[in-house]
Amino acid sequence: MSRVSSEECFTGQYIVLEPLTLAHIPALSVAVSDGELWQLWYTSAPHPDDMKQYIETALEAEQLGEALAFAVRDKHSGEVIGCTRICSWDQSNRRLEIGYTWYAKRAQRTAVNTETKLLLLSYAFETLDVMAVEFRTHWHNQASREAITRLGAKQDGVLRNHKLLGDGTVRDTVVYSIIDSEWSAVKQNLEFRLQQY
Repeated sequence: MSRVSSEECFTGQYIVLEPLTLAHIPALSVAVSDGELWQLWYTSAPHPDDMKQYIETALEAEQLGEALAFAVRDKHSGEVIGCTRICSWDQSNRRLEIGYTWYAKRAQRTAVNTETKLLLLSYAFETLDVMAVEFRTHWHNQASREAITRLGAKQDGVLRNHKLLGDGTVRDTVVYSIIDSEWSAVKQNLEFRLQQY
């Protein structure tokens, strides 16, 4: 997967997705502190002190051609309010995942996630020509599960005892997907939802 250049930001009505760099460390450290997101045990949002490592890990995945990571910037205030990634791109099977998404508390339940996903899904289906986009989340992350369902994704199943987390607990992972034959309707729904904000 080629790196998106700085000229290739994805711009919507509410947000701009810009390629993640180490220069985003201070702004993302502030964003993740809004709501102390790292304390939500079922999410993977980093502690501000771990932001450099978090970004370096994302950039390493990009170098391997497995991911594209983005900072999410509020188009009107100019503030960085979170981040997201295209990841786990399986080119031979034309599948990828959208994940590692988190937003400052003030940006949650706003147009931000809807537009972020619309931009990334459009890129995945219309430029990368994938046939399926996955979303994965912790069984106990009810807010994330509801948000994924609102996008129009369907639950594929639950991977039980899927991951060992840093605090020693075991994660059951819920897997959702949108497939290419559903994309037109999903896109229409996301565009309609954006008009409601």
